[in-house]
Amino acid sequence: MNIGIDIEEVERFIKYVKNKKFLERVFAKEEISHSIPRKNAAQCLAARFAAKEAVWKALSTRNKFTITDISVRNNKDGKPQVYIKNKKYKRIDISLSHTDKYVAAVAIAF
Repeated sequence: MNIGIDIEEVERFIKYVKNKKFLERVFAKEEISHSIPRKNAAQCLAARFAAKEAVWKALSTRNKFTITDISVRNNKDGKPQVYIKNKKYKRIDISLSHTDKYVAAVAIAF
């Protein structure tokens, strides 16, 4: 079992909300379409980014992919799920949390 954690400042992502090149380089289409329409788009993007970083850290000893291969999508109940190279990765759980200023993510790989 491995654990990864990440924390990000929401303010850092405010400038990225309208930066299409950055968004397409770092986030999957599903992450962008989930985040951008929201009132709190920067917070949502920051949480997705923190989740990617946490997953990357949890899988660092066995990864053969890049951080851009990781995406986070919510299931029908709203629970975040990890996808790697567009395939659901069932051996990892993630949890996201946020305030107005910070987001955090924890990933546990088993």
